[in-house]
Amino acid sequence: MRRAFLFPGQGAQTVGMGKDIYEKYEEAKKVYDEATRISGIDVKKICFEGPEEELNKTENTQIAMLTTSLAILEVLKAQGVEADIATGLSLGEYGALICSGIISFEDGIKLIQKRGYYMGNMLPKEEYSMAAVIGLESSKIEEICNKLQEEGKFVVPANYNCSVQTAISGENEAIDEAIELLKQAGAKRAIKLKTSGPFHTIKLQQAKEAYEKELENIEFNLLPENEQKVKVIKNLDGTYYKKGDNIKEILAKHIISPVRFDKAIELMKKEQVDEYIEIGPGKVLTGFIKKDNKEAKTYNISSVETLESAKRDGLFWHN
Repeated sequence: MRRAFLFPGQGAQTVGMGKDIYEKYEEAKKVYDEATRISGIDVKKICFEGPEEELNKTENTQIAMLTTSLAILEVLKAQGVEADIATGLSLGEYGALICSGIISFEDGIKLIQKRGYYMGNMLPKEEYSMAAVIGLESSKIEEICNKLQEEGKFVVPANYNCSVQTAISGENEAIDEAIELLKQAGAKRAIKLKTSGPFHTIKLQQAKEAYEKELENIEFNLLPENEQKVKVIKNLDGTYYKKGDNIKEILAKHIISPVRFDKAIELMKKEQVDEYIEIGPGKVLTGFIKKDNKEAKTYNISSVETLESAKRDGLFWHN
């Protein structure tokens, strides 16, 4: 039996997330308290009390989401639940890297705090938006985006989520035009998302350059593949991190490059992963898995209730 841990990204956050886990498990409490100590931000307050507009600020969302996922991860580890593979969506990749030991907990918290700040505050002045495109192959979406780009309108694929869903990012008017063209091309749905920044596009070049300086201070622990207990799949290209990778360059480039979660799904299928555990709020990633792998066994651990439900379902019986 092969198992993968999945760490969600921005957009899955909710006020109150992690509160019951924090109150019940000492392992989770330590994670929140340490994240607060390292960052100087009251992570518990942002997660448990909000308000929503504070939690939804990118500089707060990223550290709040990562801390919540890592708190739940520690509870799972204490109960003997381990994985062979870990991956995440955008900021979720940091959960996977910490889980595997490639980045230390302290360095991971410091990095995500800076990453969230730069991505939230070093945005171009123009108005941008994102849209989810469902039921149209990515090659057709790329074709339509390229056509609009040739006309001087900025719109590009930003998240390749699974074979039937891709998110595009661009200038407001270009996104509106793309939505109409995508529907005409056969998309089942094309809907605007709440996210406003042009994340995972070249428009965040300034944030990438600032973040590169932060990465210079970090030590990474990339072991040879046969020694890496938990293998981590990169968002950049859907391949494993391996000894010799320039991880600083990869993580900086991550900010301006599309997320290839579709390729991560392909690799996990190829590796015959049969159990997927999404660690943190929401069911977004297991939803993508199910689109491309209907036979997959999936769990979403976000609360005491979902943890207990997974136990009843036998999650802890076959480690």
